[in-house]
Amino acid sequence: MRIRAAILAVLLLPLAGCDLLEQASDPFDDTEAVAPAPSYSPSTAREQLPALRVAERRPAGVPDYSRREFGTAWKDVDGNGCNQRDDVLLRDAVPGTTVVQAQRSCPHDVLAGTWVDPYSGTQLTFTDLKDQRQAQAIQIDHVVPLAEAWVSGAHAWPAERRERFANDLEVLLASDGPTNASKGSSDPAAWRPKAPFQCAYATHWIDVKHRWQLAVDRSEARALTEMLATCDPS
Repeated sequence: MRIRAAILAVLLLPLAGCDLLEQASDPFDDTEAVAPAPSYSPSTAREQLPALRVAERRPAGVPDYSRREFGTAWKDVDGNGCNQRDDVLLRDAVPGTTVVQAQRSCPHDVLAGTWVDPYSGTQLTFTDLKDQRQAQAIQIDHVVPLAEAWVSGAHAWPAERRERFANDLEVLLASDGPTNASKGSSDPAAWRPKAPFQCAYATHWIDVKHRWQLAVDRSEARALTEMLATCDPS
């Protein structure tokens, strides 16, 4: 299931006018610039979940979490000239709404656009992402938070692997700032999105933990099982 399959049907409103949009170039439409968001299958997630290693919620001997253990934020790990924040903003925007500019080595520094929050369905339209208040209102979320990854096994990884995880486009989503703040470092046992988005959230979470060989605890696994039950039978 695609993370945004249910939410892109939300009625979209036109972008509000402003000087930036009047002066900027036409909306960016380069499908080769950033790979599309991957699909996640409920049937695959149901197979992957019981195969995940089960561990205690807070395993003994794990050092305290620190963000600096995951290296540079939004590092251009895919080498396309743009930081990961701009890559995610471009990928997750409602098609045809983004306004971009070339900046240094990046051909798609995102200036404006419309997004739909993957956890609440809230429509987010921003006219000037160089304005700090607007930039803070759309954030890049780690589906599996870094602090959660740390206690689930990342504390034992080499620093280079942690940095790759923190900047993996398949771990990242453009999200509403307040919603992302409420999610924080919680796992699915402590935080869930609105009901229509729980299937997409659970399948994505399981995919990340499976690909990166991270553990789950029992309460987390129960919550994921419950959310998978909300998926369509197909």
